[in-house]
Amino acid sequence: MSELTIPSGISFELSDDERMMIDSVRRYCQTEIAAFVKAHGAETYIPTEKMRELLKGLTEFGFVGGPIAQEHGGLGLSWKTFGLLLEELCAVSLSIGITAFIQTMVATLAEKLLAPELRDKYLPQILSCDAIACMGISEPDVGSNVVEIKCKARPVEGGYALSGEKTWISNGDYADICICVARTGEAPAALDLFLVDRRESPFDSHNIHKMALNATSTAQLFFADCKVPEQHRLTQNGQGLRQVAGLFGVSRPLVGVFSVGVGRAALEAAVSYAQERKQHGKAIAGHQLISGYLAEMATKIDASRLLVLRALDLLDRGVRCESESAMAKWFATELGVEVTSLALQIHGGNGVTCEFPVERLFREARVCPIPEGTTEINKLIIGRGLTGIAAF
Repeated sequence: MSELTIPSGISFELSDDERMMIDSVRRYCQTEIAAFVKAHGAETYIPTEKMRELLKGLTEFGFVGGPIAQEHGGLGLSWKTFGLLLEELCAVSLSIGITAFIQTMVATLAEKLLAPELRDKYLPQILSCDAIACMGISEPDVGSNVVEIKCKARPVEGGYALSGEKTWISNGDYADICICVARTGEAPAALDLFLVDRRESPFDSHNIHKMALNATSTAQLFFADCKVPEQHRLTQNGQGLRQVAGLFGVSRPLVGVFSVGVGRAALEAAVSYAQERKQHGKAIAGHQLISGYLAEMATKIDASRLLVLRALDLLDRGVRCESESAMAKWFATELGVEVTSLALQIHGGNGVTCEFPVERLFREARVCPIPEGTTEINKLIIGRGLTGIAAF
């Protein structure tokens, strides 16, 4: 059996600046964001202008522009540092965390793909959150197999007309800008990216009600001969598929961060409850089964965070890490379900009531194994990396 070596140069030591930034984000999220969520309701839809206001407040703490180069208006943070910032936000509100995450992902694509004149126009709008952005990838009959995308970009005078439907689009109803994946030819990989400015090229959207995370927008998008200028085509010759694959390499461990944040919130709630709730004459934290559950939860959260940080560190160093990103995503999101389930169990009957946060955290955690490649797809990616043979 050949030895399996895993590249790793990760350092767990944070610089003073990084530590101060994370501490500042934690304080802001636990005061300002937490106060808003408590007053507004964790499952109550946040209107567009209020979400824009929340995003603008978060930009001061490294969100959206954090990973963007300083010469383009960002902070030049590592993905590892950004992941730690995102954990703090997701531990307080996953709904707002998802919205900020999508805004950041679109900003990184805009920085990379937009021609200088378009970048100068749109990137500042995205970084300031004057324009909220989304990514149009998934379709009603197209989930994990991106090459089956049906949305078409038809050449017309001066540009292209986009026709088709997208679904499960985070930020979709909020979006002023959509980077849309559309078919430009008959070959399976003939997919390219287009920047659609909704203010100039209108499209329709409709929110989808879900089992959780209804405070933020997840929407269907409808393009009906939506005309976009020639210069808004961001890739040529089917390079859109390659860009989407590269985006998943970054987004998968960051979705793992979602579950680390939610799991951490569930652990904190369970510890507090176990210290206060008394049964058989003592706090339930003094019962061996409960203490064991808490130990399992803490260990699973730490293990998930370590896999996520390894993947983000490899990305920062430019090391190919498709398998490591897939490992981080499926492991963290599945363990997030286990951790929140244990938190609910510790709460007993109280855990299934809406008066305690763990029932909501459990529902939120259960959503996370599905986006950015399901658990099953991510396992197949890892298998392909090990054997060189694709099983899908």
